[in-house]
Amino acid sequence: MVFILDLSFGEFQLLFSKEILYYILGASVMLLIIILCLLIWHICCSCTKLPVSQTADGLSANKRGFWYGTQRRETKMEVLDWQNNHTLSPGSSYTNLSSSVDLASTADLDEEHIQGSLRFTLFYDPLLSRLVVTVLDAQDLAVRDFSHSVDPFVLVRLLWAERGDEKQSSLQCVLYEWKTRLVKRSCSPLFGDQFSCTLDEEELSRVTLRFEVRDFDKYSRHGILGEARVSLNSLNISYPLELGQDLQVPKKDIIGEVLLSLKYMPTSHRLEIGVLKIRTGFHPTKSERAIYARASVICNQCKLRHHRTTKQKGKEIIVFNEILIFLLPNHMITECTIIISVYELLSALKGSRRLIGQIHIEKSNTSENEHWMLMMQSLRQPIAMWHSILI
Repeated sequence: MVFILDLSFGEFQLLFSKEILYYILGASVMLLIIILCLLIWHICCSCTKLPVSQTADGLSANKRGFWYGTQRRETKMEVLDWQNNHTLSPGSSYTNLSSSVDLASTADLDEEHIQGSLRFTLFYDPLLSRLVVTVLDAQDLAVRDFSHSVDPFVLVRLLWAERGDEKQSSLQCVLYEWKTRLVKRSCSPLFGDQFSCTLDEEELSRVTLRFEVRDFDKYSRHGILGEARVSLNSLNISYPLELGQDLQVPKKDIIGEVLLSLKYMPTSHRLEIGVLKIRTGFHPTKSERAIYARASVICNQCKLRHHRTTKQKGKEIIVFNEILIFLLPNHMITECTIIISVYELLSALKGSRRLIGQIHIEKSNTSENEHWMLMMQSLRQPIAMWHSILI
């Protein structure tokens, strides 16, 4: 049985009143307006996006194999603050803590900008074989020119020399790193932080403590206000000994050497950096450490994508024999700087790293200029040379 529904337009109007029809029409118009607004908003957002492709490390891809930093705060700060480190004075240093880049800015740092003093105590307990370092306070620190204030903290490094004989040059290694609490807006801060470590008594003669007073900067790299050093070789610290020193211009310490090879091929625009061997100061307690190197190229204040070697476990001399390749046009090769950063990984701290030191190779008046000039004079041929790792 089939029913045929045959309703005229007039009969259909009887099913709904005019008020309901007006409500349906109004709702349809509102829905149409909302859809048009969403479409216009989506088109505006698509037009305002930058036409770059983001990579995993926050750098943007470009033609010719270049990798330039975007205008993200982290990448921009990394490039600008490297420029500060590029103009290091003869007595300056840089480092980082854990996995974060914590290089201190030492641009234009000289004796005129260094003032103030640091007070600390040292004590060695022979029964427990324990060294106790207490950072007490600092006095009359210099304020920064741009902020007219200072937020100081102290970075303490325990440097251990391979040889105890001061007449022979010896590589050093950083056994421990400590950092005091931050004191905001104070030129004479009180710290009172105490640090301790286990150390054999016969090793005290090889230990040097390096205190770096730094100014904290949230958006840039911490500035160095000066440093104080003390060697435990000539001190009797069987009882708590209080010391005070005037801050001095920070000096670099040699903590290792890297055998690097450089080769540039102008036809293919390839810069090949060979990390061949790394030699560092080695302490028996760090037998399970792993070391790797990371190479970066800075050109026209832009950082090309970095490359790193594999992690290698070893002692004093570690053999890598790895080649890291960068694409670099001929007209930019003379304006670039090569930065080799050596990192240490400890098995006890999984996922963390510590910067051992860095090497800067560029066309300048420094000793590394010789390697750069030999590379440019012997194109397509690898040139190997040892470089000191500084911290």
